[in-house]
Amino acid sequence: MRIVRNFLLGAVAALGLAMPALAAERAIIVLDGSGSMWAQIEGKARITIARETLHEVLATLPGDLELGFMTYGHREKGNCDDIEMLIEPALDTGAAIAAAADEINPKGMTPISDAVRLAAEDLRFTEQKATVILITDGLETCEVDPCALASELESQGIDFTTHVLGFGLSDEEGQQVACLAENTGGKYLSANDGEALVEALTTTVAQVVQAEPEPAPEPEPEPVAEYNYKPTASLSEGGPDLANEGADLVWEWHTVAADGGKGEWVGTDYNSDFEGSLEPGDYIMTATMGYASSEQPVTIEAGKVAEPHFVLDGVYLKLRPLPSEGAAVDDDATVEIRNGGEYVTTSYGEVDLVVPAGALEVDVSIGEAKVTRSYDAKAGDTIDEDVIVGSGTAHIVSEYVAGTPVEADIFIEVVEAKANLEGERKSVAYTYGGDISFDLAEGDYVATYKLGGAKGEVPFSVETGERVDVPIVMDAGILAVTTPGDNFVEILSASKNLEGNRQSFDYGYGPSFQTTLAAGDYIVAATVGDAVTETPVTIKGGERFELTVEAAAAGGKRK
Repeated sequence: MRIVRNFLLGAVAALGLAMPALAAERAIIVLDGSGSMWAQIEGKARITIARETLHEVLATLPGDLELGFMTYGHREKGNCDDIEMLIEPALDTGAAIAAAADEINPKGMTPISDAVRLAAEDLRFTEQKATVILITDGLETCEVDPCALASELESQGIDFTTHVLGFGLSDEEGQQVACLAENTGGKYLSANDGEALVEALTTTVAQVVQAEPEPAPEPEPEPVAEYNYKPTASLSEGGPDLANEGADLVWEWHTVAADGGKGEWVGTDYNSDFEGSLEPGDYIMTATMGYASSEQPVTIEAGKVAEPHFVLDGVYLKLRPLPSEGAAVDDDATVEIRNGGEYVTTSYGEVDLVVPAGALEVDVSIGEAKVTRSYDAKAGDTIDEDVIVGSGTAHIVSEYVAGTPVEADIFIEVVEAKANLEGERKSVAYTYGGDISFDLAEGDYVATYKLGGAKGEVPFSVETGERVDVPIVMDAGILAVTTPGDNFVEILSASKNLEGNRQSFDYGYGPSFQTTLAAGDYIVAATVGDAVTETPVTIKGGERFELTVEAAAAGGKRK
């Protein structure tokens, strides 16, 4: 964990601190706020590591750097428009950015491309030098091509650069977002490998951010008359070439390292019907479609065309999450995909992906309702089906009395109606609000509520595809107590139990104390100095009772 954290500190610091030396440019940090940022590295959530990194790095920012802060996926699930500029570029924003990062609650999609575009536009990249620093732990999930976007921004910008920090990405995933940096003259930096790689990348960052003069342009290469490699790929052995189906393939190649593994990255291309030219030599080439990939060594010989074929061992997975039979697809449904127990990806709404063949397990959730599907998927198969989650909606509206809605943050918790052997009921969901809805699996439940000193519960049942209205009518009113100062106030029952004690419903401190109570008789006990005053009050449903407590005579005490 410390290795990865140190690398992020070094990389972000190097990029941020060196910008004024390059051209005192304005820059925006874009931090991934999608749901996957809750994933852990050695027991600590990625979002926590990112927050700590920003706190430490931004504490040392130079005063003349104009820096802004943007995030995405932090407010709601399944919304590709969930992008927000939290801090506009300005001087001395380090503390504000660190504080804003602390408030991010990851939960949604990963609209990388649109976020980078909006940041570039905010920096007026077509008019002046601009830099975007993207920190992401996931790939684009909003059907926008990041590579095409990078080329577009580069062509339109005066001097536009994107640096990408891949946080927790594999090499294959990293290359799918690396083009955002490479196509704009920036650097892609990985932050999930071992100590040696961290040190190597940190050295690379240090070289990138040095204020070196522009290198002399390379001479134009001689035009290549013909291609010398033309790969093909299929999902299964003997299956049709994906190029013939217009598939979205990603081709990537590396040199061969001394140990026979991947060496230096050479290039990436996005084209199902692909051909090109390489210098003669030995390479390791990878073909990827969605989450299925295959790699093999390829030798390029002068005067010959290499035609390697790749079998991706992949499956088309097309799922439509429905709350009930005949219902529309739920765009907020969460779909988690695993292969052989290993996590593959999480998608939202309708799923149309290529995933590795094998023992697939898919969890489909709508709200608190969830079903699991298992498939023994063979390479080249297509899994295409509606997934009925079997959920209904409980709409819970709270009122003091009929016709008087609760505007305060009443606490609502939904629990299973059936208790276990210990008499406890399993919690299903909870939130605050007087008008709320829960998506739940079919079954029997109890809605418990608490507001101030008023509490209770209402049983209800949910049926698949149906909405049930659950009215909570508390028959409660509001008690407002004014005391001479910050005096202790406790609300007690008017009657005593067999042991001579009164039940406590709520307590707080003056000079202004307010609570909600079910209709009935109570005692207001207020401590003023060494004395305690006890005042009987009667609360009526839907009404407000205001009480002013005067200082009690010396030596007074609770009765």
